[in-house]
Amino acid sequence: MTCKTMEISPQVYARLAGVLYLAVIVFGAFAEGFVINSLVVAGDFAATARNIVASPGLWNLGVACNLIVVICAVPQLWIEYLLLKPVSHKLMLLAVLLNLLSLAVECMSKLFLLLVTHILNNADYLKVFEPGQLQMLAGLALKSHDIAFDIALIFFGFTCLVSGYLIYKSEFLPKLIGLLMQLAGLCYLVVCFSSFFAPAFAKAIMPGIFIPILIGEASFCLWLLVKGVNVEKWRARASVG
Repeated sequence: MTCKTMEISPQVYARLAGVLYLAVIVFGAFAEGFVINSLVVAGDFAATARNIVASPGLWNLGVACNLIVVICAVPQLWIEYLLLKPVSHKLMLLAVLLNLLSLAVECMSKLFLLLVTHILNNADYLKVFEPGQLQMLAGLALKSHDIAFDIALIFFGFTCLVSGYLIYKSEFLPKLIGLLMQLAGLCYLVVCFSSFFAPAFAKAIMPGIFIPILIGEASFCLWLLVKGVNVEKWRARASVG
């Protein structure tokens, strides 16, 4: 995709970004919201291990969906860069850098998910470790995933703050969506930092704090998918840039 093709049909690429964003939301919600919540028992490594061993297909599907999220997010980021860089090239580069850091850490976090079944299903490990020890190691891998994923979401939270500002200033996308994206970014920062440094507060604000996050991201996704951008205003900004 080149800037020239974007100028010819920005609406097509805006809607493609919407499709990719929708895929990120749907696959991510299934993987983290359904699979993880269905199989992982908080504070009980043994029960979690039994659930995962008993449902290998569901677990592997969830991990695959997590990887698909990262894959879809890369071209989505590229299209967002082309759409929003006429507003401010420097700020959009900052958003891209923050988002790439987020995706890199998120991708690494999935390594820990892939390790879980390897730890639990490898018969050779039973020659060295007791079953309870393997369950503890699998639990440690899950905890490592959670920590890495929260770090990724911190970078993504800052991304939302910057991209939300660009959407607000763009004139070819609604200002309200820009504000909602910034609110989503702020919520990501609050919940992720509190999960590290104030876990009791994080527990108190969840899951309610995810509502503005869902509203912000879903609004941006659906607007791109259904309405796209105001082509005349986008081209006017692009010609100035």
